Amino acid sequence: MGISRLAMFGGARTVDADAGTSPATAWPIVTDAEREAVLAVLDSGRFTSVERGEVQLLEEEWARYTGVGHCAALSSGTAAIELALAATGLEPGSEILVPALSFIATASAPVMRGLVPVFVDIDPLTYTIDPAAAAAAITPRTQAILAVHLHGLPCDVDALRTLADRHGLVLVEDAAQAHGATYRGRQAGALGDVAAFSLNASKNLPTSGEGGLLTTDDPAIHERVVLRRQFGEDLTGRGERGYLSQVIAGNAKLSSVQAAFTRCQLARLAERHEQRDRNVRRFLGRLAALDGIVTPHCPEDRTHAWFQLRLRFDPREAGCPEVTPGALRTVLQRALRAEGVPVRPYQSLPLPAQPALRDAFPDQPYRPQDHPTTLAVIEDSLTMQRWHLNPAAGPVLARCADAFEKVWEQLDTLVPAARSMTYRPKWHEAGTTAAPA
Repeated sequence: MGISRLAMFGGARTVDADAGTSPATAWPIVTDAEREAVLAVLDSGRFTSVERGEVQLLEEEWARYTGVGHCAALSSGTAAIELALAATGLEPGSEILVPALSFIATASAPVMRGLVPVFVDIDPLTYTIDPAAAAAAITPRTQAILAVHLHGLPCDVDALRTLADRHGLVLVEDAAQAHGATYRGRQAGALGDVAAFSLNASKNLPTSGEGGLLTTDDPAIHERVVLRRQFGEDLTGRGERGYLSQVIAGNAKLSSVQAAFTRCQLARLAERHEQRDRNVRRFLGRLAALDGIVTPHCPEDRTHAWFQLRLRFDPREAGCPEVTPGALRTVLQRALRAEGVPVRPYQSLPLPAQPALRDAFPDQPYRPQDHPTTLAVIEDSLTMQRWHLNPAAGPVLARCADAFEKVWEQLDTLVPAARSMTYRPKWHEAGTTAAPA
C-alpha cells in the first residue's frame, strides 16, 4: 500500500470509526434463537436450577462436548474455580502454584478458599505456566497446580500432569478463556482433575451476563460441587425442599435464563470457532511478515481458542535496538489506536505485584522480579480483544492489518518519540522498585 500520513499526525484513519459498533464485530451475537429461548424461560416461570430444565440441559450438553462425565453450572468462572478448590479437599493454608500472568481471579479465588498462591513464571512462547518453573516452586506445603489456559491456548498439560502425579498434587484447569481449544486431541476442561470455565459475556462461549461451568470425571468432586452451589443443600432428589444444609456454603447457581442463552451459543460454538480460526490466522499471517512483531505461537499438538490476541514488539528486530520495549509498545499503541485498531495492554501488573495480594500475604516473598518472562511480556506487548470473536470480522481484521502495515511503513517517524521517552513499568509503582533479575 502507498504511504499516507499517520492518523496521529492528522492523516485519515485506516479503520472506520464505527467498526467497534458494527454487526461484524458485535459480541456476543444475539439472534432470534437467543431471544426465543429466553422468552420461553420467562413464559415457563421456571427460573432457577432447582427445577429441572435449561440448566440441567446445558450441563449435559457441555459435559458431552468436552468429553467428561460431569458438569455443574455455576454463577461465574470465579465461583467455578473456588468450588473446584473446595471440592478437591485442599487444606486451608496449603500452597497452590499459580502463573504470574493471569487475571486476578486466578489468584483471588484460591485466597478466598484459604489457600496461599505461590507464583510461577510463564513460558515465553505460550504465555502459560512454565512446567520447569512450577517444579522448582514445589514445597512440602504445595497441594495443587492451577493451570491457566491463557488467551485460549492450553498449557503443556502432560508435563504438568507428570509433575502433579509425582508429588501427589491436584491439577486444576482455569479454562475460563479456552472453550473449544484442544490439547493432543482432548478438549480443554477434560485435561486435569477438575476444570473451571467462565460464561462471561466477553467469552467465546458467553451468557447474557455472568456464569460459569465446572467439569470433572470424578463423581465425588461433582457431588461436592453441587452440594456447595446452593447453601450446602442436597437437592439431587428434586423432591420437596427440606432446607437442610449439609455443609457451610453460599449461593453460586446459574439461572435458567442464562443457561438458555448459552445453550443457543453452544449450538454454534464449533462453527464459529472454525471461522474465527481462519480469520485470525489470516490476520496474524500478515502481521508476522512485519519485522519486530511477534505473533501468538500455537504448538502443533494443540489448538487455540483465540480469546485474545497478544502481540509482542521486539525493538531490535524492528530496527531500533536502542529503544526500550516498553517505550516502543507505548508509542505503537498510540499510533495504532489513532488508526482505529483497538489494541491495549492486558494485565498491567504480574499477579505478585497486585496490591491486594501483597497486602493479604505481607510475609510472603512476592517479588515481581522473580518472574522475568512475565515482566517482559507485560512490558513489550499489546492485545486485541473481542472484535475478532465474531466470525464476520474478517474484513475488519483485514483493515486492522492494513493499519499495522501503514504504521510499519512509517516506523522511523515514531522511533524518535520512543527513544526520548522515560518508561517506568507499572509494577515499580505497586510497592516494589528492584530491577528484574
